[in-house]
Amino acid sequence: MTASALDVLAIGNAIVDVLSRAEEDFLAQNGMAKGGMALIDEARAEAVYAAMGPGTEASGGSAANTAAGVASLGGKAGFMGKVKDDVLGTVFGHDIRAAGVAFGTPAAADGPATARCLILVTPDGERTMNTYLGAAQNLVAADIDAAMVESAAVTYLEGYLWDPPAAKEAFLAAAKIAHGAGRKVALSLSDTFCVDRYRAEFKNLIVSGTVDLVFCNEGELKSLYETADFDAAVVALRKDAKEAVVTRSEKGASFVTRAAVVSVPAHPVERVLDTTGAGDLFAAGFLTGTTRGLDPATSLRLGALAAGEIIGQMGARPQRPLIDLAREAGLIS
Repeated sequence: MTASALDVLAIGNAIVDVLSRAEEDFLAQNGMAKGGMALIDEARAEAVYAAMGPGTEASGGSAANTAAGVASLGGKAGFMGKVKDDVLGTVFGHDIRAAGVAFGTPAAADGPATARCLILVTPDGERTMNTYLGAAQNLVAADIDAAMVESAAVTYLEGYLWDPPAAKEAFLAAAKIAHGAGRKVALSLSDTFCVDRYRAEFKNLIVSGTVDLVFCNEGELKSLYETADFDAAVVALRKDAKEAVVTRSEKGASFVTRAAVVSVPAHPVERVLDTTGAGDLFAAGFLTGTTRGLDPATSLRLGALAAGEIIGQMGARPQRPLIDLAREAGLIS
């Protein structure tokens, strides 16, 4: 196996995040369930966007956030995802490249518009998301750059991309290429609703070895094994997965293998401003650590630091270089 040109190649939905502050009255008036994520059509997306207050626009999507986090930590990151050749598609491409992430997936000339996630953040830091997936769902196997996959130490896939059949084929093609090159494949379970839809298929990906490393939070893990007992779910996970990372918010996080469980506490946070991207940035920290050859506990602490930083600001992209914070904390030399 040759040295990797990329530490992490993330594959997922290419979404432009539009973040705006909102009062709870706004959510009620527009029929939104606080803290939820609703999939909407293009007409609803236009209507909500028009009603929102001033906002910021940035390239987003779960896997893209992880790639940007790896770059902020000084790692070599790439991203594959589909946009349309439109205004927001241009915004996405410019923004993610500006974050230091290699991105070259060809934009679609026609079809649905570039995906966008309209995120309303209430004063308590809770995010309510309205997502139009558009062009992001049209990633196909032909969009997978085999050379890029072969060059990455880890190919990281987001569970959200398991919805469209063609994207599922792209996902599996990337995993096959990665393993053929002796690389590692990681999967984020993304959210509990995703797990509810594809529980059997996700379990098969894990048990079959198609996925080497699983990322999930406590809720997703319990959903995967259909139990309210966290410890029982961990026991089941240890039997099925080669490696897994389980995050538990203020309870910290664990690295789980068949041989052992390594746990660390959550990173201290002064205040929670916006939880957008916390799990994505945790994955970025852990992956950066593990691709640098750091031990599991240090990699978990790097993930906790990245997640703790991101929830203290608006948006899922670090406002200051995470590598500086990691050096200050003595996690990266």
